[in-house]
This record gives sequence, C-alpha cells and structure tokens, in this order.
Amino acid sequence: MNKRIIFFGTPSFAVKCLEKMVENNLKPTAVVTAPDRPEGRGKRMNKSAVKEFSETQKITVLQPSNLKDGAFIKKLNQLKPDLMVVVAFRMLPKVVWSLPPLGTFNLHASLLPNYRGAAPINWAIINKEKETGITTFFINEEIDSGAILLQEKEPIEEYDTAGSLHDKLALKGGDLICKTIFNIFKGSIKPQKQVWKGIESLAPKLNKENVFIDWSQPIKDILAKIKGLSPYPGAKSKWIDGTTTYFIKIFEAEIIEEKHNFDSNKVIIRDKKILITHPSGYVNCIILQFPNKKRMKATDILNGNTFSDKVEVS
Repeated sequence: MNKRIIFFGTPSFAVKCLEKMVENNLKPTAVVTAPDRPEGRGKRMNKSAVKEFSETQKITVLQPSNLKDGAFIKKLNQLKPDLMVVVAFRMLPKVVWSLPPLGTFNLHASLLPNYRGAAPINWAIINKEKETGITTFFINEEIDSGAILLQEKEPIEEYDTAGSLHDKLALKGGDLICKTIFNIFKGSIKPQKQVWKGIESLAPKLNKENVFIDWSQPIKDILAKIKGLSPYPGAKSKWIDGTTTYFIKIFEAEIIEEKHNFDSNKVIIRDKKILITHPSGYVNCIILQFPNKKRMKATDILNGNTFSDKVEVS
C-alpha cells in the first residue's frame, strides 16, 4: 500500500494505536508529537511515549511547538500525506487538518456525540456509565463534532478505574484505527453526521476544582469519583486536623455498608484501616497520598503515623 500517512499523538494511549498500525503494514511516513520537556531535578529532557516508540521504528519525528509555524506547514506539504490520523493530541488548526486529500481523522475514547471533550474516560467512570467505547471521526472546525466513521462499544465493569478502562480502549483503538484506514483507502466508508440532541454528557478537562471529592454526595458517587480519577490525577480532599489543613489524594477505596453513630466526614482508624464516615457507612481508603509523600497503602501509612481522633475531611 503506497498511501502516505502522518500520525499525530503523544501519550501511551497513542502508542498502542501506532503499534497496531505498524503491525498491519500501515507504518506512517512521519509522526508529529509534543516537544521534549525538561523533567526532574536534573531537568533531563523527557521524550514523549510516541517519540520513543517511533525512534525504534525509524519513523521520522516532527516536534513543532507551534502547529501554525510556516516551516512546519512546509514540511507537511513536502511529505505529501494522503491521510492524517490523530490520537490524544492537541487541537489542530485548519491549515493542518485540511491538508491531506483523504482527510484527517481522530480517535476519541467515547461513543460520540456522548462525552465530547478532553477527559471522556474519566467522566464515563465518574458518571457511573455502564458502557462507553471508541469513535473514529473526521476532524472539522468544532471540537469532537465531525462526521463519524466507525464506532465500537466497551462495557464498563464494576472494578474498572480510569486506568483499566484507558488500557482496554487503547487496545481496541488500535484495531479500530487500522480498520478505519483500510476502509478509507478502499472508499467503502460512509461518514455519518453527528446528531447533537442536547442531552449528551460532556467530558471537560480535569482541573484543580473538578478533581475534589464532594463528601455530601451519595457514597457510590464518591467511590465513582475516586475510581474515575485513578491512577491520575487522583481524587483530592481536604484533610483537617484541628487547626491544620492540607490536601490528600485517594487512589483506591471501597464502600463498607455498616450502620454507625458517628458524624459524617470523620476519619476513623480501625483495624489498620483509614475509614471516612458517611451516612451510608464508611469509605475505606486503601491507597492514599499525603503532601510530599509517595502514594501508599493505608496499612503502610498507619505503620509510621498516628492521627488524632479529631481528623475530618472536607
């Protein structure tokens, strides 16, 4: 197959898709990924996951800081792509996505038009959905609103976190991308216009405010928030010990349905467990992270620390 493909992507989710393309003889002419970034105390330059994989495959790597840069646009034109594929990358300007004759399509980790936005996997878990999926669609001027090419469903299990669902969708995504490319090249795909009814859920970018746990919510909603933000960025909460307040993150928890006489939001240490009281029982915090510490199991935290009986969360 002599068609020329350019692939846009940065994180590990995109690598799974790129691996599948290489396996299926759809190796891109070039990849576009984020610039290397200084990381750690020594400020060592850190490569994106896509760049690291591409270098092992001897694929040309482009790393523009500005997607409208004239030199970058000139390089894209010189590469003469027939098709461009986007996975987990920033928004492309029209001068880029309109370039290839066969179009530019994106892989989105939801069943569009549901969960348009930057964090579809997280919000599907947070909202206690039973099913999600992946969609390939042609990019246009509006975010996640282009014509749908192919979709595939994926059940959300009770045990799923954002991390486990991410991994399942990444594996499925690679297959769907290859299927989409083959069908575009054969001319056998019929794009379907998205129909927005106004009742669909959205997936806004995670920020400093929307990652906080609301302890007044039903206990199952609290657990869903923790699972939907694990392993990254973590569900945040205030930890209040008398006059001292700091922020913790909870990465794993379970519900204990048990009657008690405590006020809500109290931290109870019992049987080497960190329990937070709720009208419906307890939230058993299994993995947590305190300020300037690594994430740890509650049992390990309690081995080296003691807490007063006045601690509460907010």
